[in-house]
Amino acid sequence: MGAYYHTKASVNEYIELAKDVNSRQLIEQMHPFLPSGSTLLELGSGPGTDWQILAETYQVTGSDFSMEFLKRLQSKFPDRDFLQLDARSLATEKKFDGVYSNKVLHHLKDEELAESVTRQVELLNEPGLICHSFWAGEGSEVFKGMFVNYHTEESLRATFEPHFEILLLDPYAEFDDKDSLVLIAKQKGANC
Repeated sequence: MGAYYHTKASVNEYIELAKDVNSRQLIEQMHPFLPSGSTLLELGSGPGTDWQILAETYQVTGSDFSMEFLKRLQSKFPDRDFLQLDARSLATEKKFDGVYSNKVLHHLKDEELAESVTRQVELLNEPGLICHSFWAGEGSEVFKGMFVNYHTEESLRATFEPHFEILLLDPYAEFDDKDSLVLIAKQKGANC
């Protein structure tokens, strides 16, 4: 996944770049599908911006692969639960009602994303729900030393539909019109 998020300088740079991003509307799209008070694992909590919004409604366990971000989160929220997790292997025995990420899984290659999706199914209590956002587009690139994998509605369906029933898959604008995709889905065979 690259070393970008592992130094104080790059973490400070990321926090500055992302300071004006407000994910409340993205998170609110999950509310009709995941009841208030549900347990939720956030992948890639970063500076904790989304984590704070999620914590207003859910029992959130934050996570990040970067120890630099985790140190900051644990310092800022010492009584809260944060895990160091790789988004591919998700090495935890904990179970959750939902899994959420905002522009995190795009750092995974297609086969790594498939591995993560399989592991997410194993971490979910039934009826488990996922909510993830991705950059929209095709192909991949390396940006500031980080791999970025763009996705289309079709590529996301191909990856998630073997394990999940897609409830919502829509484009939205983070910076530009339709630059992003949100996917909300529940475990196959589960009732919401």
